[in-house]
Amino acid sequence: MSCIFCHIAAGKSDTTLIEYENDNIVIFKDIRPASDFHYLAVPKKHMKNVRSCTLNDKDLIIEMKNELRNFLNTKNVNLDDVSYGFHWPPFTSIDHLHLHAIAPASKMGFIQRIVFKPIDMWYCSPEYVLANLKPAPE
Repeated sequence: MSCIFCHIAAGKSDTTLIEYENDNIVIFKDIRPASDFHYLAVPKKHMKNVRSCTLNDKDLIIEMKNELRNFLNTKNVNLDDVSYGFHWPPFTSIDHLHLHAIAPASKMGFIQRIVFKPIDMWYCSPEYVLANLKPAPE
């Protein structure tokens, strides 16, 4: 298993990283947080990146955002100050689909605001992804 996120999602990491899981996804802290709260929602099944998603993955993308939102709510995070987004290839550091949730977005530094700028050529919102999903190839 060479994918680090597959390794983490399977519970095979050296430390207990997973803070939430269900049948489809896991949630854990980003190793380089951009603000006080920075978590990733990662599917348990390997999916290369957001560009590989199709209409068949619509429910998964919705679930990833909803579960991150619910998780942040348990941490008493102001849900009006959260940035959710996917990095768009080739601007991905890990080739496994993952959704960022960063809060408070208003506390991100200058560089983080560039790296995690919504609706940009390298970082896009779940809503943008959902609106641009294509049918699965036959």
